[in-house]
Amino acid sequence: MGELLTELKRALVIFGTLAIILGLIYPLAITGISQIAFPYQANGEMIKINGNIVGSELIGQNFNGSQYFQSRPSAIDYNASTSGGSNYGPTNKLLINRVNETINEIKVNDSLPANTIIPSDMVLASGSGLDRYISVESALLQVPRIAKARNINESSIDDLIKNTQETPFPWVGQPVVNVLKLNLALNGIH
Repeated sequence: MGELLTELKRALVIFGTLAIILGLIYPLAITGISQIAFPYQANGEMIKINGNIVGSELIGQNFNGSQYFQSRPSAIDYNASTSGGSNYGPTNKLLINRVNETINEIKVNDSLPANTIIPSDMVLASGSGLDRYISVESALLQVPRIAKARNINESSIDDLIKNTQETPFPWVGQPVVNVLKLNLALNGIH
C-alpha cells in the first residue's frame, strides 16, 4: 500500500509540473514572444483605417453594392466564429440550383452576355466559408460593373488589380486578390 501511495504521489507531482509548464508557462512564453516578434500577425492581421478595425487580411467578408468587388460565396455568411461549407456534393440538387441561380445573378448584375463562363470561385463557397481571395479572372470580370458604378475608367481598376494581386504559394497556383485589400485600395482611388 505504501508503494502505491508513493507512485500516486510521484504521478501527481509529474502531472502538476507538466500542467504548469505546458498549460501556463509555455503558452504565456509563446504569446509574449509572438506579441514582441510578430504583433500584426499575432493579433489577427487586422486592417485599421483611422484607428477603426475594418477587417482582417485573413478572413473574407461580404461586400454589398455594385461599387465593390464581390467575395467568394460563403455557406456560413462569413461568420468568423465558425467555419465550414455546405457539405453538398456535386450531384446535390440544392447545390446545383444555388450555383445556377448565382451564375444568373452575376450575369444580370454585371451585364454579361449569356454565354459568359463564370469562374468557379464566384459561385462555389470554400470549405471554410471564410476565403479572403478571389481569382484575378473573377476580379477582372467585375471591372465593368464597378467602373460604371463609380464613374471611373476600367483601366484604373485593371491597374489596381495588377498591383494588389498575390500568389500565396509562389511555386504553385494562380495569382489571386484579397477582396478586402482590393476594395480598400479601390476606395482610395475614388
